Amino acid sequence: MIIRRANVEDAPAIASLAGELGYPVEPDTMRARLGPVLRSEDDAVFVGVAGMAVIGWAHVAAVRLVESEPYAELRGLVVAAALRSRGAGTRLLHAAEEWTRSRGLARIRVRSNVTRERTHAFYERHGYTATKSQKVFDRQL
Repeated sequence: MIIRRANVEDAPAIASLAGELGYPVEPDTMRARLGPVLRSEDDAVFVGVAGMAVIGWAHVAAVRLVESEPYAELRGLVVAAALRSRGAGTRLLHAAEEWTRSRGLARIRVRSNVTRERTHAFYERHGYTATKSQKVFDRQL
């Protein structure tokens, strides 16, 4: 498996994997979302490729807030269900961490739904510590 930066041609595979994560999306919609993210200096999307197939992806972004020092946030990471626990997630995570370091950022944060206990264990094995719990509020406008 290799890790490389994503490109817009990866949109159908990224969309399919987003569905496995619980966020179903059509490939054309993903293509439209992916374009601006790929052009952003403050975002990076990495894909894991085995043979010719994208089997996982990770999205990391710089976060700049007035109330804290800048940091990176792992916005999403998923590996195809049939290929989990074989090291792809670790390699994608390391790519996101290296990108964070290369931007001069000293901290990376990941948010994970409280129901994803297996995911929590993955991050804890990689040195991440749960620092807070919160509620998320949305409003359709």
